[in-house]
Amino acid sequence: MDRWQNRVAVVTGASSGIGAACCRDLVAKGMVVVGLARREERLKELKAALPSEQAARFHGRKCDVSQEQDVVDTFAWIDATLGGADVLVNNAGILRQAADIVKEGNGPDLRAILDTNVLGVAWCTREAFRSQQRRNVLDGHVVIINSVLGHQTPVTSFSLGMYAPSKHAVTALTEVLRQEFLNKKTQTKITSVSPGAVDTEILDKRVLELLPGLPMLRSEDIADAVSYCIQTPPNVQIHEMIIKPIGESV
Repeated sequence: MDRWQNRVAVVTGASSGIGAACCRDLVAKGMVVVGLARREERLKELKAALPSEQAARFHGRKCDVSQEQDVVDTFAWIDATLGGADVLVNNAGILRQAADIVKEGNGPDLRAILDTNVLGVAWCTREAFRSQQRRNVLDGHVVIINSVLGHQTPVTSFSLGMYAPSKHAVTALTEVLRQEFLNKKTQTKITSVSPGAVDTEILDKRVLELLPGLPMLRSEDIADAVSYCIQTPPNVQIHEMIIKPIGESV
């Protein structure tokens, strides 16, 4: 992590789970970290729980990535205050349990999933990459927290709704962004990290009741993977990483 010391990482969905774990891990390894989330009070709690030296390098900021202008304003603040983002961890995502695609009146739920899980990733990546281009930063890294559901859609006793399609879109988006970065003659890397089930707030009690004994990863397991990916040598790009807990049947 030597080359990332005191450089800026932005983590979306930082109020809990994988996002909070990534914030703790990256700031402990010497980065300046900006945690973005809608729940500002959670960001304050995260900062308060850090050792003082790390807390000084952690900045929480309220941001709803499903709102394009919110994203634009936030990255402008990061540029003006901290010099710009060198690493971006696109972690924010939502799963609406009642959002069956064929359910009447579910338009707001379906749009909310696409706005956060797909467009939020696109907008955050666009703003981070444009900032890097303006600053002539050619060695940035964009990480997208995807899902195994972005590669296959298993048969389940309940509907995955728009969540699985949104993650399939993210898989394609990652490759499109890799090609765009390449066309811009930059060394900026992009990595999709696709976990299986992770023990986070996104899985509500209803799902856990339907899947008793489901093996699950810890948020810290995914944070470890993110750190591993951004530490690779300049000539190495991990484009896709799939992580499953031992015992997962799918």
